[in-house]
Amino acid sequence: MHKISVISDTHGLLRPQVIRMLSGCDAILHSGDFDREEVLEKLREIAPVYAVRGNNDDWIQAGPSALPESLSLELYGLRFFMTHDKRDIPRDISGYDVIIFGHSHKYEEIRSGGQLMLNPGSCGPKRFTLPVTMAVLEIGESGDFCVKRVDLEKMPSQEADSEKVPLGIRRIVAQVMKDTGKGIPVDSIASRRHISYELAEQICRLYLTHPGVDVDGILKKMGI
Repeated sequence: MHKISVISDTHGLLRPQVIRMLSGCDAILHSGDFDREEVLEKLREIAPVYAVRGNNDDWIQAGPSALPESLSLELYGLRFFMTHDKRDIPRDISGYDVIIFGHSHKYEEIRSGGQLMLNPGSCGPKRFTLPVTMAVLEIGESGDFCVKRVDLEKMPSQEADSEKVPLGIRRIVAQVMKDTGKGIPVDSIASRRHISYELAEQICRLYLTHPGVDVDGILKKMGI
């Protein structure tokens, strides 16, 4: 099972609840309106990021962080098309499994003929009475997938705890948990993640002896 987090319209704000949802995901899809480069940089510390440029992202049109207006890609057997504004989706989208867009700040999920059109809504600053949302795609080995809407306002923020933990440490823990779940030996995990054997062994042990534990749970048990 692969997990892809889908977000949009962060507008300079990366909420602690969003960071917790992103931890342990295999990839992040962002359909534009970052507003600040710092948000993109933080996301890249968590997982590989695939993103397009929004109407508030003029700063990102050039340089090493430049993003396209639209993007076609394939991940885990699914074909994606991404753009910021729904009006920019081409007429012929028959070759795609999932079409992702944003801009309106309104969650939208439409299925037709096995194809999914998805607007994850906005997970940045709250706008009027619109909910603060994102989405998570879970993809099976055979290419079957399901989408889950996440209402972030219903989650406790835990801002104080999250801000104390660097994103790099959270990512390492999430990666080691994933490797452990795949049955990779501790010494191999330590080598591929460029960490000490002792740290890898500690995370592996906590993950195996506490079924269902998440990244925050392991960090807490490690005293971080």
